[in-house]
Amino acid sequence: MSATPVGEAPPRPGPMPWLRARLDDAWLETRVARTLVLDVPGWAGNEAGQHVDVRLTAEDGYTAQRTYSIASAPEPGRMALTVQRVGDGEASPYLVEEMRPGDELEVRGPIGGWFRWDPAWPEPVLLVGGGSGVVPLMAMIRERVRAGSRVPFHLVYSARTPDLVIYTNELFALSRTTPGLRVDRLYSRAGLPDDTRPPGRLGCDDLPPVTATAVPPRVYVCGPNGFVENATRHLQDLGHDAADIRTERFGPSS
Repeated sequence: MSATPVGEAPPRPGPMPWLRARLDDAWLETRVARTLVLDVPGWAGNEAGQHVDVRLTAEDGYTAQRTYSIASAPEPGRMALTVQRVGDGEASPYLVEEMRPGDELEVRGPIGGWFRWDPAWPEPVLLVGGGSGVVPLMAMIRERVRAGSRVPFHLVYSARTPDLVIYTNELFALSRTTPGLRVDRLYSRAGLPDDTRPPGRLGCDDLPPVTATAVPPRVYVCGPNGFVENATRHLQDLGHDAADIRTERFGPSS
């Protein structure tokens, strides 16, 4: 074991390397969102909730770089990303519409130390997602299932319309078969005929308050900027401590 000499700063960690990733499988989640399963030799794994940088290189050498949340439970050498197409984007149209099994890209990560969940943590968990903000939250749900955790999980997921719900079949199945997992789906533009909640923005009534007898949950909120700000405000109004709320946000989303 070596030690840092007195008076000298420890060496800085080197930059994260870019790793080659090959598309193994892919499927549409909605008409605008696609899951991509990547084989990544040298990938050591990640924690649920983290994300990666993705780099695409065209034949003429032009590169485009974007950041995407990891959708899968942690697994060495393999990861899944769920990408929602942005109409005028450089990367997402290719990833959603054109990339085929065998094609390659580069990834760098994992990134993010605050917005993550560990199965060893005992506190209940409240997940609040808007649109494609459900992706890192789904990674946490999948990791809970993989690890056999019994920690209570409650997902509140808001989408514009039912056809834009990502992971709809998996969420339905897990909510019926996984003890301790509750899934509430809300719609902001148009819902289903038998919905008792009218379509609209996320409100206080859609979120659970903090009760005096319960252990306060770890709260994770992910979605577009406006959604995250609105949800965070409601959570604090309901008694959730700001220190218990972890947020991740991005630009406009369908």
